[in-house]
Amino acid sequence: MKKIVVIYILILGFVAHAQKKDQVPNFSDKYYSLTEADSVMIHLNEVAILPKHKFNSRIDVRYYLWFKRKVYKAYPYAVLASKRLDSLNSRLGKIKSKSKKKKYVKTVQSYLEKELTNRLKKLTRTEGRILLKLIHRQTGKTAFNNIKELRSGWKAFWYNTTANLFKLSLKSEYKPETENEDYLIEDVIQRAYINEVLVYQEPKLEKDYRQIVSDKKGAIDVEVYKEMFAKRKKKKKKPQKLKKS
Repeated sequence: MKKIVVIYILILGFVAHAQKKDQVPNFSDKYYSLTEADSVMIHLNEVAILPKHKFNSRIDVRYYLWFKRKVYKAYPYAVLASKRLDSLNSRLGKIKSKSKKKKYVKTVQSYLEKELTNRLKKLTRTEGRILLKLIHRQTGKTAFNNIKELRSGWKAFWYNTTANLFKLSLKSEYKPETENEDYLIEDVIQRAYINEVLVYQEPKLEKDYRQIVSDKKGAIDVEVYKEMFAKRKKKKKKPQKLKKS
């Protein structure tokens, strides 16, 4: 049995508590406020390596910043999962006894549950979706395939069915070259590496990520998020029907 407990715990912990919806960005916050110069959001040291961002409007800048915060929150969990997985497999390779391997795996599982569960509860659906994509990026396998190898195809099917209830998919693949959201994730990550905001970790899913971001020439499309929050605002404003007495 493949000893990929780290991913299994991450996914189970999230799916079990993935009911937290994303909050409408509060653009009155200082974080979202704009100044006269765009250099507040786009640092000069990026321009020499990656194209300058091209936004359709100032409101798009704000949504991009909102999305960037989501990536910053999810990325460390994917990095942690990859590190724990490598460490676990390395240690298991030195243990010959099957019973001792099983005992060690249970010990690690218990530790990770205590370490991660409370933090995973705080992720929103968008952050959870980003995490699933980044797990594929950093480990080279989708969450579904990790669970399938760890437990069984049947277990993976039911866990994915549960995730679907929260509009998530454990089969999510990371395709920044074709999927807009994945490109946005990679754009955030590459610029964060340049500014040393996120710690670099070699992804196991091999792609020319820097070139993928460069090829888009800085174009930013956040329409899907604007539409998502517009629908929620419309739903909240819709008057409720009075119940007949």
